[in-house]
Amino acid sequence: MNSKLWIRKALSACLSLSLLATCSLVALANSGKVSGELTVAGNGVSSQAPSVLVNGEAAQSGRSIFSTSTIVTPDDASAVIGFGKLGKIEVAPNSSISLSFDEKGISGNLSSGKITVLGASSSVNVTNLNGQTANLMTGESMLASGGPQDKDDDDHHGGAAWWAFGAVLVAAGALIIWSATRDSEVALGGGGTVVSPTR
Repeated sequence: MNSKLWIRKALSACLSLSLLATCSLVALANSGKVSGELTVAGNGVSSQAPSVLVNGEAAQSGRSIFSTSTIVTPDDASAVIGFGKLGKIEVAPNSSISLSFDEKGISGNLSSGKITVLGASSSVNVTNLNGQTANLMTGESMLASGGPQDKDDDDHHGGAAWWAFGAVLVAAGALIIWSATRDSEVALGGGGTVVSPTR
């Protein structure tokens, strides 16, 4: 009788310990630490996959990025870091940025190149070399040597195209008015004989 009781107690103790260990591992695995996923685009050297530097180490697509990481891109590759619900940013070629992030948001210090926010649930705080900090929204960019740029900044460079389009419209309108008011008449149809197909 006593041996059966001891076996049951030992078995219960082992089961309790295994449950405790399993619960502890699940709690540790669900620590809530936010990480990003790196995607590198560009040309690799000698047919190898393109890479960037993360904290001084070569990294390729699929690498996890953690807060306080520094990403440096070469002149032939760019990096996109996805942060899940927080959003996604792009680090242009020949750029360097130190990123900090948690479940509330993303911030960074841009020391060279350019960063673009591809999608974000809230603004991304970026500080450039001049100490200027900007809250970038989706589609906005920032240069290390300058201020933030809207996604439509490229359209501002195309302002001359809008002026050219307007000039063409004005010229077309003037041509129509000139044609309508000139003295010579345009005879439509002429004075030929019309033949009916039925008699």
